[in-house]
Amino acid sequence: MNQDLSIVQLILHASLVVQLVITLLVVISVSSWAAIFRKLFALNKVKAQNDTFEREFWSGVSLNDLFSAATQNARVSGPMERIFASGMREYQKLREKRITDPGTLMDGARRAMRASFQREMDVVESNLSFLASVGSVSPYVGLFGTVWGIMHAFNGLASLQQVTLATVAPGIAEALVATAIALFAAIPAVVAYNRFARDIDRVAIRLETFMEEFTNILQRNLGAQSASGR
Repeated sequence: MNQDLSIVQLILHASLVVQLVITLLVVISVSSWAAIFRKLFALNKVKAQNDTFEREFWSGVSLNDLFSAATQNARVSGPMERIFASGMREYQKLREKRITDPGTLMDGARRAMRASFQREMDVVESNLSFLASVGSVSPYVGLFGTVWGIMHAFNGLASLQQVTLATVAPGIAEALVATAIALFAAIPAVVAYNRFARDIDRVAIRLETFMEEFTNILQRNLGAQSASGR
C-alpha cells in the first residue's frame, strides 16, 4: 500500500461522518479490550478463590470453624465461601430459634444459599452484555460509515468528466476503513463473550454442585443429631 492509501491518510482524508464513526469504533474497541482483561482477571480470581475454599471445605475442618473463618474474611472471600456462609448463617439462626424440624432447617439454608448464588452470578456475569452489544452492533456501525463514505465518494466523482480507477480507489478505500475497524472491534468481543460465557457456566455448575453437597452434609448432621438425641 502506497503512502496515499495508508490507513492514516485514508482516515485523515475521509469525510467528517466517517471520521466520527471511526472515532466511535476506536473508543468502543478500547473499552471492549479493557472489559475483556477485567473479566479475564476477575474469572481467574474467582476460580482461585473457589479452589482454595473447596480444599479447606473437604480437608476435614469443622463447619463451625469454616463459618468463623468465612465471617472474618467476608471482604476477601470468594463466591463459594460466601454462599457457604449465607447457608450456614441461616441454618444457625433457625437453630437458635429452637427450630428442630429438619425440613424447615434445610429449606431455610437452601433459600439463603440460592439468594446468595443469584447475587454472585450477577457479579460474575457483569460486562458480558457489553461485550455482546459490541459484537453485534459494531459491524452495523462500521457498515453505516462505509455506506456513507461510498455515497460521499460518488458525489465527489459526479463532477468529473473522466473516472478512472485512480480516482475511485481512494474514496472507496476510505469508506472500507470503517468496516475494517468495526470488525477489529467486533471479533475479539464475540470470541471473548463465548469464552467467558462458557467459563461462567462452569462456575455456576460448580457452585450449584457445592450447594447440593453442603445440603447433604447438613442433612447427615441433622440425622446424626436426631439419632444421638434418641
